[in-house]
Amino acid sequence: MNVDKNRRRFIKNTALLGTSVAMQYLIPGWAKSGNLNDTDGLKALSGDVFDLSVSKRKYSIDGRTGSAILINNQLPAPLLRWTEGDEVTLRVTNHLEEDTSIHWHGILLPFYMDGVPGVSFPGIKPGETFTYKFPVIQSGTYWYHSHSGLQEQLGHYGPIIIEPRNVDPVEYDREFIVVLSDWAFENPKRVFTNLKKNSDIYNQQQRTLGDLFADIETKGLGSAIEQRKMWGEMRMNPTDIADVTGTTYTYLLNGHSPVENWTGIFRPGERVRLRFVNASAMSIFNVRIPTLPMTVVQADGLNVKPVETDEFQIGVAETYDVIVQPESEGAHTIMCESNDRSGFTRGTLASAAEFIADVPALRKRPLLNMRDMGMEHDSGGSMTSSNGNHHGHKMTNMITHDHPRGSGVVGQAMAPANRLDEPPNGLENEAHRVLVYTDLESLDENPDKREPERELELHLTSNMERYMWSFDGIKFSEVEKPIEFYEGERLRMTLVNDTMMPHPIHLHGMFFDVVTGEHSNKPRKHTITIKPGEKLSVDITADAIGDWVMHCHLLYHMIAGMMRVVSVIPSEQKTS
Repeated sequence: MNVDKNRRRFIKNTALLGTSVAMQYLIPGWAKSGNLNDTDGLKALSGDVFDLSVSKRKYSIDGRTGSAILINNQLPAPLLRWTEGDEVTLRVTNHLEEDTSIHWHGILLPFYMDGVPGVSFPGIKPGETFTYKFPVIQSGTYWYHSHSGLQEQLGHYGPIIIEPRNVDPVEYDREFIVVLSDWAFENPKRVFTNLKKNSDIYNQQQRTLGDLFADIETKGLGSAIEQRKMWGEMRMNPTDIADVTGTTYTYLLNGHSPVENWTGIFRPGERVRLRFVNASAMSIFNVRIPTLPMTVVQADGLNVKPVETDEFQIGVAETYDVIVQPESEGAHTIMCESNDRSGFTRGTLASAAEFIADVPALRKRPLLNMRDMGMEHDSGGSMTSSNGNHHGHKMTNMITHDHPRGSGVVGQAMAPANRLDEPPNGLENEAHRVLVYTDLESLDENPDKREPERELELHLTSNMERYMWSFDGIKFSEVEKPIEFYEGERLRMTLVNDTMMPHPIHLHGMFFDVVTGEHSNKPRKHTITIKPGEKLSVDITADAIGDWVMHCHLLYHMIAGMMRVVSVIPSEQKTS
C-alpha cells in the first residue's frame, strides 16, 4: 500500500471530527527505534520502587494535537520491569483535576491493591499520592491502566514485563514490546454520548442496495429478502462488528500511527520475542507478519506449549508473546488490522532503519452470519451438551438463571454453541493458519486439577438501540448484590453471549482455566474474548479473598453496564 495514499486516508478520516482547538506540539514519548542495542525502543523503569505521575498533556499524532492523560508524560505509559519474587512499591501521584487510579491488569495481588475505585479502594484524589505495595508472585507480559471513567481512552495505559525468578523456558535473543491501542481526537465523553444516541454512528461500512443485488445473485431472491427481513426484525446490522471504528480512531502501535511506522531493529538469524499487548479501549486486532511465521509461546502472561501460526486475533486486554526468526536482511511489516477492517496500525521489523516493507491492503469487510445470531445448530464440533455441561461431566449444585429479561435485553441466542475451535469472524476462510483458543495448551499442568463442584451461568446481554450492556439483563448500576464465590472452591462459570458482538471478559484477581477439553493443561487466561452466539465455560479457583470486578473490557460497554462485583467470601462465612 502506498504510504502517501495511506496518510491521505487517515487525514481524511480524522477530518470528519471537525476543527480541533489549537495546541502546542508534543513529541510522542516512545521514539522510533533505530538502535540495534535498544531492545525495547521505549523508556523503561526497573527495580522495586517506582514513582508514577498522572497528568493531562497535549499529544500529537500525524501533525494533529489533542488532549491526553499520561503517566510520566509518556504515551503509552512507561514500561515497568519487575522481577518475580520481589516486592514492588509504586507511588502514584495525581496531578489531574479529577480522581484517577491504576489497575494492574492480570497481576495477582491483595484486593485492596487492585485499583478499582468504589470496589477495592476509594481512588486517588487530585493532588494526592497513593502507594501500591505488593509481592510479585508471577512472571510474564502484563499491563496497567486507569479504572476511572474514560481515562484509559485518553492514553492512561502502559506495559509490564515480569522476569521469571528461574530460567525462562522461552529462548530468545532480542525482544520488543508491541502495545496496540486506539486514539480519538474526539472527546471520549462525546463518543459515548454519540453511541447512546445512535449506536451505528461510527459504522461507515453498512450494506447498500448493491449488496442486496449481490445477495440475490448468489443466494436467490427469496433467501436474500428473508435474511434482510430477519436482520430488520432483530434491529441489528450484519456489518456491526465494532462500535467505534476507523471513522474516528487512529490505530497506534507503541504510540505511533501507521504513517509514523514504529521500527524495531534485529540481526538476521536472531530469535526475536514480540510481546503484544492490546491496550485499546474498544478495538480488537487481527495480527500477522505476512513474510514470517509466528510461534506463540505465552498468552496473558502464562507460558503455553509453542504453537506456530500465521495470524492471531488479540482481544482488548489480552496479551500474546510470539517468537519470530528473520533469517536475512530486509524488513517485515507487523500488520495489525481492526477486526471490522475499518483501519489498521503497523510497525516494522528491519535489519536496518532504512528498510521498509510493503503494507498489505485492508481486506474485505466481514459480515455477521446465522451462527453469530446463535440461530445455527451445532454440527457436532461443539463440546456443549443440551444441559450446558461439557463432556458429560455432572455438576452438583448447579446454578442457572432464568432467561434474562427487561429493557436491557433485546434478543437471545436460541442455540448458542461452543466456538472455541473456530477462527474469529472474518478469518474463517483464510488460506493460512489462524490461531484459535483450542490451539493453546498450558506449558505446565494446571495448578488446580479438581473437578468443579458447582456451576454458575451468566448471559452477556444488550439493547443496542439504547446502547445498554449488561450481564443477565441487569446493568451494573442496578445490581443489588455481588456474585459470591467461596474461598477455596472450584467452580465452573458458563458464559453465554446473547449479543451480536464479541466481548473480551476480564476477571480481576483470578485466572480462568478455559475448558477446551478434559485435560490438565487447559489454557489459563485473565481475559477471554467470547464470540457472538457463543457458549463456553471456564473453571475458576476462588483463592483470592475480597471484592473483585468482572467486566467486558470494551470500555464503553463496561461504562454502559456490563460489569459485576465478585466477592470471594472466607470459607467460615459461607452460609448453607
